[in-house]
Amino acid sequence: MKIGARNLITDVPGLRVGNASDPVVKTGTTVLVAEAPFTAGVHVMGGAPGTRETDLLAPDKTVEQVDALVLSGGSAFGLDAASGVADGLRDMGRGFAVGGMQVPIVPGAILFDLLNGGDKGWAENPYKALGRSALAAAGRTFDLGSAGAGTGATTAQLKGGLGSASVVLPSGVTVGALVAVNALGSAVVGNGPAFWAAPFEIGSEFGGLGVATAWPDPHVPVTKIGTHRNTTIGIVATDAALTQAQCTRLAVAAHDGFARALVPSHTPMDGDLIFAAATGTRVPAEGDLLTIGHVAAVCMARAIARGVFAATPAAGDPFPTWAQTFG
Repeated sequence: MKIGARNLITDVPGLRVGNASDPVVKTGTTVLVAEAPFTAGVHVMGGAPGTRETDLLAPDKTVEQVDALVLSGGSAFGLDAASGVADGLRDMGRGFAVGGMQVPIVPGAILFDLLNGGDKGWAENPYKALGRSALAAAGRTFDLGSAGAGTGATTAQLKGGLGSASVVLPSGVTVGALVAVNALGSAVVGNGPAFWAAPFEIGSEFGGLGVATAWPDPHVPVTKIGTHRNTTIGIVATDAALTQAQCTRLAVAAHDGFARALVPSHTPMDGDLIFAAATGTRVPAEGDLLTIGHVAAVCMARAIARGVFAATPAAGDPFPTWAQTFG
């Protein structure tokens, strides 16, 4: 298999991603949107999630397609980013038709970045405006690292960030991942610099250092308990034609990528969540459904490492970046 042309989730044809950041608040929002509504599912494995409109993604619900997916900083305040995206989509004439009205369907999820050194004394919630700005910025290319929902993200001992990766199956189906890494656990083995995701790296997409040569006691978790709260939130996407139930299974499978790249993951203090999106432009070949789920997990692991690897420093950061520590 090979990576896509950009090694981004937007290698899935028809998808666009937009970022918006506020460097003073040290936070941001990331939006995934497509040329047309797309089928979506979700799976939550963290113990402290923050979500909007995820119930309607269950396979038994009436509305099977959405107009956008939103990842945002800000904890509960950040849920308002999806409102800004919905406003922007409505201005574009997008949305679910109900009696002559267009109602954009915009599920979203948030991470906790309120204790990262930014100025959180805002007079008005900034996230609705960030959501609208992120939608306006949506394109085929976008920044990784300290951008969008990854602007103020952290991990156990390093700054987190926004990551993405892709792969093209032999059948021609494309799979991609997008993730805001704000984990309670660590993306690197022990004191680093090697990433837990190293066995899945393609080329030198996050440094090409290979696997770790020294391993700590795996029973002792490296975390930031007592100083921060967390949550890693992501999206996996494909151009394969999947049902809502199949998207749900895809989201379940992709959580393996969290466990491969972040140790520990899915903790009681994380709100770990993955959305799955399918644009439906390709009929999957026999056996592709299993492969798509497996590849989504691998892409997610790679995307996590890329997000941490690409992080850049800012004044007041509670943790250094990977590059500052090992670069």
